[in-house]
Amino acid sequence: MNKLPTEPQGKDDSAFVALVRAKAERKQKSRNNPAPGIWFGLGMMGLIGWSVVVPTLLGTMLGLWLDGNFPGSHSWTLALLVGGLVLGCANAWHWVARQDQATREESRHVDE
Repeated sequence: MNKLPTEPQGKDDSAFVALVRAKAERKQKSRNNPAPGIWFGLGMMGLIGWSVVVPTLLGTMLGLWLDGNFPGSHSWTLALLVGGLVLGCANAWHWVARQDQATREESRHVDE
């Protein structure tokens, strides 16, 4: 009859047992914390979208006000629209990079 040994037989068996234990722990964690659904993904897309749209719209509104009250040779609206867009994209980039780093750290922690 095939019985699994209770004690590792050597160095290779010890590494194998550790690998199996790590995979079992990862599987158990996955079962306890299921992957977020489609609504979570759509919510994140909306959050990132708004983090770009809000600064762009605020820059545009400020530019329209400046053009109306302080007319000049260049367009404040266009300049602040682009500035708001750049600021919003940098904000979204920072947020996504932070989430990616947290995911990588969590994955690295589970693998150890």
